[in-house]
Amino acid sequence: MRETKPLLVIGAGIAGITAALEAAEAGAKVVLVESEPSVGGRVLRVHNYFPKMCPPTCGMEINTRRLEKNPRIRVLTSSKVASAEQTEGGWKVTIASAPAFVNDKCTACGDCEKVCTTEVDDPFNLGMKKVKAIRLPHLTAWPKRFVFDRAACADDEAKKIAEACTYGAIDLDAAETSESLEFGSVVVATGWQPYPLEKLDELGGGLPDVIANVQMERLASVAGPTEGKILKPSNGEPPTKVAFVQCAGSRDVNHLNYCSGVCCLASLKQAIYVNEQLPEAEVTMYYIDRRAPGRNEDVLLRVAELEGVKLMKGKVGRVEQTDTGLKLRVEDVENEKLIDAEADLVVLATGMRPNALEDDLALFTRKDDDGFVLDDDEAGVTVAGVARRPEDVAASVRDATGAAARALVAAGRRA
Repeated sequence: MRETKPLLVIGAGIAGITAALEAAEAGAKVVLVESEPSVGGRVLRVHNYFPKMCPPTCGMEINTRRLEKNPRIRVLTSSKVASAEQTEGGWKVTIASAPAFVNDKCTACGDCEKVCTTEVDDPFNLGMKKVKAIRLPHLTAWPKRFVFDRAACADDEAKKIAEACTYGAIDLDAAETSESLEFGSVVVATGWQPYPLEKLDELGGGLPDVIANVQMERLASVAGPTEGKILKPSNGEPPTKVAFVQCAGSRDVNHLNYCSGVCCLASLKQAIYVNEQLPEAEVTMYYIDRRAPGRNEDVLLRVAELEGVKLMKGKVGRVEQTDTGLKLRVEDVENEKLIDAEADLVVLATGMRPNALEDDLALFTRKDDDGFVLDDDEAGVTVAGVARRPEDVAASVRDATGAAARALVAAGRRA
């Protein structure tokens, strides 16, 4: 019997990591490809999970330790699938890796960062703060290796940065590399991105104190741009009236047709953030429906009992800047009338848009009308996490376990 070819897992968020670990611990060889310089994806940008309201770092640390200890998993960060071709026995895939200006000799000592004066927008914090051009991607990054935005630095400064490294880990002449590998099957776990605020101008997208739910997660995090303080971007002051606007672009024929499934719970969780940190602030959540299935209903019940928090069945049609703050035009559904409401911080519950939406990579053999990838048993392609459908972290983990099992079966058929 021929040896089964390795599995390819595209994306090292929580779904991709889970699929890779489950397959490898079942005996398969796995190549895990991630476009960012460290693994973890969007989960690590979350302040707390629901319903337990605990940080994601502890669970992710367990997973990275499993990655370190498993010799059957090869992790390629700062890499992407450049091309793919279906073969009789599976897939032939070309993987391109970005120039490794900082290589695996890096010990994350920080000497290079000390001499760097150039700052760039911090991608981990969604551009909400500045960081050095050479740095650790974030506090819990794995691999624990610095990244260097080489293009941001002048040659003279780049040379000083390289000279500051006593380990020879900085290569200013690094170039993109690529390799072609063969796989028996593929798990697509390419994840999602938030619906862009700039497309929601009617809801104040683009105004300084109108932010997305993903930005609120970073504001609440001690590793975030404000060290965990919930402050208005416009002036750095704490808000006194916070409005959570549900279905911001979701369930809307002009934006996203579907419900993203987790937005209600995310806003309920964030209402707890505000209430705990700013108990005097007035918090209102405007919703079409309150969706908190299963055990997650506990979060809804908890928020409904909080003093200073109001859950209002109403559709926000417009958000405008005024001299005193923000004005919301709201359809008060229960009282059947239009009202004006005020806030000084508005949090839009933007939905999940699949990263595969505009990507025509050959591996994405089947998609639905919204751009989510579908399993293709004949092609040996299985899908995990939000690449398949909007879902929370726990559902993504369960989904990824199943995807790994299906991928093992598919690879076995092609052996």
